[in-house]
Amino acid sequence: MVGKQVRKIRLGLKPVATQEDLAGRLAAGGFDNLTRVLVNRIEAGKRTVIDVEIVALAKALKVPVQRLFGR
Repeated sequence: MVGKQVRKIRLGLKPVATQEDLAGRLAAGGFDNLTRVLVNRIEAGKRTVIDVEIVALAKALKVPVQRLFGR
């Protein structure tokens, strides 16, 4: 669920952010372990996202955490 929302939000940004851009934003926020490859796996639903990563993704995408759950 979160992965699909991350992709939707990322692609809806103006300008559109690439997975590499998102990984860079995450690294700037202290999550340098979430690389482009892992962002890809998250978006594809192939990797579980833990709570602190959800908060980091929301901050990097500049959206409330609830938006990552489709709300």
